[in-house]
Amino acid sequence: MDTTTLAAFLAVDLLLIFTPGADWAYAITSGLRDRSVVPAVAGLVAGYAGYTLLAVAGLVVIVASSATLLTVLTTAGAGYLVWLGWGVLRHPAALTASGEESGHQGTSRLRVMLRGIGTSGLNPKALLLYFSLFPQFIDPAGAWPVAGQTGLLGSLHMTACAVVYLTVGVLARTVLRTRPAAARAVTRASGAMMIVIGGFLLVERLAG
Repeated sequence: MDTTTLAAFLAVDLLLIFTPGADWAYAITSGLRDRSVVPAVAGLVAGYAGYTLLAVAGLVVIVASSATLLTVLTTAGAGYLVWLGWGVLRHPAALTASGEESGHQGTSRLRVMLRGIGTSGLNPKALLLYFSLFPQFIDPAGAWPVAGQTGLLGSLHMTACAVVYLTVGVLARTVLRTRPAAARAVTRASGAMMIVIGGFLLVERLAG
């Protein structure tokens, strides 16, 4: 693949990544609630790694073209986001001046990572991203096989996600370290965003 195609893909991909959504909300929440945002971002990227493998295997087209599978995926993803958002609203971050969360120890890194996998892995928008965006930058007649091109685009997307979401989580924690009230407000807003996105996805699928 030539550098012009890759640059064009990365430009469009970054525009989508920079649009706040469930991934942003989870990165911000994890940055405020836990000592390290790395497990959360690792989980988000792992979820996209699963989509990349599906895309390389050609299964994305099959799943995306099945109304039943998309409905099941959307329902599961929407329900998970609502459940996760409700949990955030019930237990918002409460950082002390030292930057540690008051009242209890941080969630285990494994649980944080698994929730990240669920957040991105159960998001049907990610499936549609791979299904609708990737083909526009893949040349079936190119020197690279389609699977190789798909894998490269997927790797670029995962790298961009890792950089952006890690930055978002770290900045959220750094900026709000000495502002406990603001940290709680941002966490509640992130939880509410998860619930709204989950509800929107569910209504959109049912209405369709």
